[in-house]
Amino acid sequence: MYAIVKTGGKQFKAAKDDVLIVEKLEGEPGTAVELSEVLMVVDGETTTVGAPFVKGARVRCEIVRQGKSKKIEAFNYKPKKNERKRWGHRQPQTHLKITEVQAGN
Repeated sequence: MYAIVKTGGKQFKAAKDDVLIVEKLEGEPGTAVELSEVLMVVDGETTTVGAPFVKGARVRCEIVRQGKSKKIEAFNYKPKKNERKRWGHRQPQTHLKITEVQAGN
């Protein structure tokens, strides 16, 4: 059994005992989180598709760790103007371990 969930503007396939890396969610490691925006649930031969979400479906997770992604570096340059600008960015992210997938109605 697995579900397609939406969090942080992205969609993820979530099955029991999977670890997902998603956009930052508030909470300390060990905290339980429930994702309620479930777009689709597949249970063996049965597939339930939501419009837009599956009613009553939930995915329960536990926060494993909070961290940052790899650094993205950017550079602006304008020739003959002596204009150069360099910067970097590390997006905060949360690692979730899926503990349970509940199918809806």
